[in-house]
Amino acid sequence: RNYSDTETEGEIFNSLVQYFGDNLGQKVKAMPLVEETSLLEDSSVTLPVVVIGNGPSGICLSYMLSGYRPYLSSEAIHPNTILHSKLEEARHLSIVDQDLEYLSEGLEGRSSNPVAVLFDTLLHPDADFGYDYPSVLHWKLEQHHYIPHLVLGKGPPGGAWHNMEGSMLTISFGNWMELPGLKFKDWVSSKRRNLKGDRVMPEEIARYYKHYVKVMGLQKNFRENTYITSVSRLYRDQVDNDGQGRNISTQHLQIEKSTFTKRNWEIRGYQRAGDGSHVPFCLFAENVALATGTLDSPGRLEVEGEDLPFVFHSLPEFGAAVSKGKLRGKVDPVLIVGSGLTAADAVLCAYNNNIPVIHVFRRRVTDPDLIFKQLPKKLYPEYHKVYHMMCTQSYSSDSSLLSDYTSFPEHRVLAFKSDMKCALQNLSGLRRVFKLSAAVVLVGSHPNLSFLKEQGCYLGRNSSLPIACKGNPVEIDAYTYECVKEATLFALGPLVGDNFVRFLKGGALGVTRCLAIRQKKKKHLFVERGGDGMM
Repeated sequence: RNYSDTETEGEIFNSLVQYFGDNLGQKVKAMPLVEETSLLEDSSVTLPVVVIGNGPSGICLSYMLSGYRPYLSSEAIHPNTILHSKLEEARHLSIVDQDLEYLSEGLEGRSSNPVAVLFDTLLHPDADFGYDYPSVLHWKLEQHHYIPHLVLGKGPPGGAWHNMEGSMLTISFGNWMELPGLKFKDWVSSKRRNLKGDRVMPEEIARYYKHYVKVMGLQKNFRENTYITSVSRLYRDQVDNDGQGRNISTQHLQIEKSTFTKRNWEIRGYQRAGDGSHVPFCLFAENVALATGTLDSPGRLEVEGEDLPFVFHSLPEFGAAVSKGKLRGKVDPVLIVGSGLTAADAVLCAYNNNIPVIHVFRRRVTDPDLIFKQLPKKLYPEYHKVYHMMCTQSYSSDSSLLSDYTSFPEHRVLAFKSDMKCALQNLSGLRRVFKLSAAVVLVGSHPNLSFLKEQGCYLGRNSSLPIACKGNPVEIDAYTYECVKEATLFALGPLVGDNFVRFLKGGALGVTRCLAIRQKKKKHLFVERGGDGMM
C-alpha cells in the first residue's frame, strides 16, 4: 500500500510502545493496525480507552485522561456558600477524587446533567447571573494518573468547529468556549488579535482547539483522518481452560449466549492517507467513549422533492451558494425552514445579501421554548432582530409577500417541485404555493452512529427513535456518563443533551472519575499475564 508522507501505518501506533513499556514493544509493533481480513486473534494489545470524536468533548476528555487534575484554588471562595463548604471539606483532594453526586446536590443550571452543572459552576461561577467570576479551580499535571487512550477524528482537533460558517458569531462568549488550563482571551492576545466584544468567530474557536491539543501535549493521543465503520462487542468464552478468551462464532453465540461474557470492544475503520487511499485498521479497547457530536446528519422533512438540487440542508451549503453569487439578482425568495439559531443565521445571511426570505416554522411565535426567549437582547441583538421580524412580519391572506422577509408561523412544507415551487400548509389545512430561488432546510441534525448496532438507537431513552440532542439523547448514568444499556460504553457532549461547550466539559469529569476508580480496583494496572491484552 501507499502511505502519506506525514504518517505511515507503522508510525500511527508506534506511540503505543511508550504507553505499555519497552517489554511490550514487540507485541505492539506486531499488531499496530490490521487488515480487515486479518484474524482477531492476531492482536495482543487492548487500549484502556478509545474516544470517537475529536471536538471539544473528546479534547477535554483526553486532557483529563492524560493526568490533569482540578483542585480548589487556595485563595478561591465560591459565591455559592454551600458548595464552597463542601469543597473545603476535601480541599486536599482533586475534584476527580471527590463524590460528584454530593457536590452536585442542589445546584441548578442550563443542563439536565448534574455533573455538567457542577463543573460549569466551578469553572464559571454564577455565569448565568451575568457575573464574570474567575474559576475556583487550578490544574495540576499528575502523570501517575495517566490512562492510555486514543482520540479518533475525521479532521483536525476541534471537530465540527472547522466546518462551521465563518461569518457568524458564536452564540456563547469566548471564555465559555474555552477548555481547562488555557484561557481563550490569553490565546487570542498571544496571536496579536484584538478581541472585539465577548463573542467570537467559529474559525477562531477552531484554531484555539487545535492549538490547545498541541500546547497541552496531547498530540500523541490524537489521530486525524480516521473514519469508523464498526464498533462492536467481543464475546469470550467464560470457561476457556487456558485462561485466554477466544472469539466465538455468531451461530454458537446465538445458541449458548448465556455461557459467554462481554469483553472489550472491537473498533474497525480506515484512515485516509495523503494520496486519498484508505488504510484499514482494527483496534481493541476496554472502554469506548462516544464524543461524536450531532452535526453529521442534517434533519430532513421527509417530503416530496427534498432531494432536488435547489434544496440545501446546511448553512455552509447555502452560504457557499450566496458567496459564489448563484442567487444574485434573483427576484424569487429563498425559503428557510426552522426556528432555531442556525435558521436565524440563514435568515441573516440572506437578509444581509438583499435576498428576500420566506421563513417557515411549525411553532407559534409566542412559544416559550423558542431559543430567542432565552437570549438577552443586549448580548444577541442580531437574533432578536430576526425574532422581531418573525413576530411582526408574518404572512397575511390580505397581503402579498413582503419585499425582504415574510414569516409563516405554524406552517409546514408539503412538497418541493422540480419547477422550483414549494407548497406550504397551515394548521387549518390551507395550502399556498410559492416560486423559489432556493430552499434551506435547517430543522436540527442527528449524529452519525452507523458504526453501532441499530444505528445506536438502542442507547437512547426511546429506543424506537434516532438519537437526538433534544428529543432523544443517549441514556446515561448521571454521574459516570456510562450508557445505561451498554456497560463500558460512555457518551458525552451533544449526544447526552449538552450542546454548549460550557456544559460538555462535565462529561469529561464524569468519565474520568469512573475510569480512575475502576483502574484503582485492578490488581494489575495494565498487563494481564497470559491473557488477551490489557485488563
